[in-house]
Amino acid sequence: MSCLLSFGHGYSARALTPRLLARGWTVIGTTRSEEKAAALRAEGVEPLNFGAEIGPALARADHVLVSAGPGPEGDPVLNAYSPALETHLGAMRWVGYLSTTGVYGDHAGGWVDEDTPLAPATRRGRMRVEAEAAWQAICDRTGAPLHIFRLAGIYGPGRGPFAKVREGTARRIVKPGQVFSRIHVEDIARVLEASIAAPHPGGRIYNLCDDDPAPPQDVIAHAAELLGLPLPEAVDFDAAELSPMARSFYAESKRVRNDRIKDELGVRLAYPDYRAGLAALLRQERES
Repeated sequence: MSCLLSFGHGYSARALTPRLLARGWTVIGTTRSEEKAAALRAEGVEPLNFGAEIGPALARADHVLVSAGPGPEGDPVLNAYSPALETHLGAMRWVGYLSTTGVYGDHAGGWVDEDTPLAPATRRGRMRVEAEAAWQAICDRTGAPLHIFRLAGIYGPGRGPFAKVREGTARRIVKPGQVFSRIHVEDIARVLEASIAAPHPGGRIYNLCDDDPAPPQDVIAHAAELLGLPLPEAVDFDAAELSPMARSFYAESKRVRNDRIKDELGVRLAYPDYRAGLAALLRQERES
């Protein structure tokens, strides 16, 4: 029986979990919260307090997934567990690291792929580049096959635009030429499952995004249309009152290619564009 040890078992990892459990896997997920530990237990995951002894879990696992993001001090998993990882990673059949397409930086709406040089425009992007390099280094030393997944903007159940549109707080922030790529969380799980089933011997980098990079205001407008509600106000980016975090997302504009997940992993996206994804989310809401 295979076992996945998932560090920072969050939104994307939890979408993968039922796919693995259905195949008889054991999933161990780290968390810092007792409340979340209870929720993971209810989902069939063995919770493990982050910071606790990790050796026994690593000894049981043959797959490792890292979802925890880096901070100013670097990657939290490597900071906490490097000695144990140095000992056990070499026995893993697959190591996955969830990164971000933010590592590519700004391309003024142009296309990027997995071979595009990394030039992050934000501090978060630079920390991700450093974390990717740190994981690559430890996997090179141990011989573990590292698979890096660079995720575009994630949406899915509980992370759609409908709530703000219904509340009347949604705005269409307009910045000429701005486009973002996106990925539905179930398509993230689909790609991870495919990679686990066919790991690349030397590891690989994959972009995870849908087929339709689009301006953010178009997504909000379509959500309002699906709900039958008035079109939210259009606000010029320069005049918009945005938090520093929200404003930083507009520092980069690019279109992300996803050919590799299709050509190498045989993945066919369930939600190839935001229109298909939003329609499915609304159906799920109405059926629940």
